[in-house]
Amino acid sequence: MILDTNALFAWWDGNGALDPILESLEQICVPVPALAEFRFGVLQSTKRELMESRMEQALLTTRILPADDTTTGHYAAIRLELKRKGNPIPMNDLWISAIARQHRLPILSRDTHFDAVHGIKRISW
Repeated sequence: MILDTNALFAWWDGNGALDPILESLEQICVPVPALAEFRFGVLQSTKRELMESRMEQALLTTRILPADDTTTGHYAAIRLELKRKGNPIPMNDLWISAIARQHRLPILSRDTHFDAVHGIKRISW
């Protein structure tokens, strides 16, 4: 499963509601755009040191998913699909969607706009 930025914040902030979902997973994956957004948020956080510490510990047990040439094909297709529907989503979420589609993984997120992306399953908590 891929964790969106809001899932990362919830997990690394100690939200126990995620525990049953995360404990059932074989592997937790973090796409590079979500990690970058998270790091940006941490830099602005009043709990910066705590969040950085939790992030570093959690990254030891996660798989970071980069974007590559295959991802760009998924990105372009998703962006065109959403443009034709008149339903754009934020740029970083396009990349997260493309990585999820490429790896055939669901996204753990509270952002309902992922539901507009064909071939993506969103799981919420």
